[in-house]
Amino acid sequence: METIEYTCADGVATIALNRPEARNALGAPVVAELDALLGQITRDDTVRAVILTGRGGVFCAGGDVRSMHAAPRSAQTWRAGMRRAHRIVRALHGLDRPVIAAVDGAAFGAGFSLALLADIVLVSTRARFCMAFSRVGLVPDYGAMYTLPRSVGLQRAKELIFSAREVGAEEAVALGLALEMLEPQALMDRAKALALSLAGASAEALAVAKDGLQASLGSDLETMLQIEASGQGIAGTAEHALDAFGRFARKEPPRFQWPAAPAAKG
Repeated sequence: METIEYTCADGVATIALNRPEARNALGAPVVAELDALLGQITRDDTVRAVILTGRGGVFCAGGDVRSMHAAPRSAQTWRAGMRRAHRIVRALHGLDRPVIAAVDGAAFGAGFSLALLADIVLVSTRARFCMAFSRVGLVPDYGAMYTLPRSVGLQRAKELIFSAREVGAEEAVALGLALEMLEPQALMDRAKALALSLAGASAEALAVAKDGLQASLGSDLETMLQIEASGQGIAGTAEHALDAFGRFARKEPPRFQWPAAPAAKG
């Protein structure tokens, strides 16, 4: 691949956007490679967790506005491009394994939207988010009109989209856009620690829990109780749970441990 670095070790796949000359903007080559790679990951059961990040001190600057200016698009071309983007949205949002976004530097426009598709977002102290679409006369894409209100609430989502203002790392954590803020040099180590931990959890339980949580805000109690009952039948009979029951009975430490957060610098 020319615009993405991909590695996979110990059940953790790392996708790193690597187009430094364009600040990792989502041009056609990146979209095509990301689409193909996510399809590959979806079919690979050895991948237990995914890290999504960007190289060069930038997560993703958004859509490739220079190419939009150089080659204006027809409405039909825009729709075709959005359909390709929507394959990525569905693949990330629907992946039955946890996705961690490690955001260093700018996550603007579609880059912000891409981060919102992750299950957990970690940010460096120099991370910046911006729903920059209105700056260039566009509407939010890559699923942001669905994901952003679910992260910060409807009114705050409107404010972020209408204003196109920047959000720093500290505010991102306060708003619920990110889980933790770390120094830039500690960001990937923390992402890998969380991903390795999740890779050791029950794949069955995580898949059911993620599916249920993705559906919960558009569902009702009875439907969620049915998902819960069916999911417990799947998870409770899987090898991981049976082993965990035995470890508990023998007073042995569990296989799954959530890594402690790094100590804050004083």
